[in-house]
Amino acid sequence: MGNFGEMRPIAQWTIIIGVAVAITAGMYMFVYKGMDEANHKNLQVLADKNAEIEQLKPYETKLPDLLAQIESLKQQMEIQKKIVPDEKEADKFIHLMQDTAAGSGVEIRRYTSKAPATKEFYTEVPFDMEVDGPYYSMLNFFERTSKLERIVNVNGLAMGAIKSGKTNTGKYDYAPNESVVATCTASTFFSHDTAPTPAPAAKPAAK
Repeated sequence: MGNFGEMRPIAQWTIIIGVAVAITAGMYMFVYKGMDEANHKNLQVLADKNAEIEQLKPYETKLPDLLAQIESLKQQMEIQKKIVPDEKEADKFIHLMQDTAAGSGVEIRRYTSKAPATKEFYTEVPFDMEVDGPYYSMLNFFERTSKLERIVNVNGLAMGAIKSGKTNTGKYDYAPNESVVATCTASTFFSHDTAPTPAPAAKPAAK
């Protein structure tokens, strides 16, 4: 075969075109094809994301309402925690009762803690209490207790005149206007998580 320069023009052009085709095919196989496949994958990912965005668009206008509902639920949870706290805070319960008594004009003389009763979702904690004061102040105290934000149940209420000898009271320095003494059981409640059911013990393998 002669040198390239000695070939006829048509042969030269044939070789040039063949080389160009070979280079183009190589570039396609090793460069453009990979880029094309990557572009197709990226376009598919973009299409999927656009589809997800289209699905979420109806909620865009509802976002303020959803945020308002979330905030309302948070407030309800905070109120619920005040009504039935999620921790056993006996000291706060006693402070609450003392403040209620002071606002009503009566004296709480004694707290006696009793055994708590644990239920599925809450624990009931009772206290025996002894209260004295003027008659109408005593009525006001129990009325205020019934309206407390926190749930307080009063049971076993017994009331009598201080000088009647019908109550099991200690010897206190009663004020001249104090006329009645009452004993009762005041119960407060605490929420708690339900304990998981323990897994049954594995039986030993038969020998």
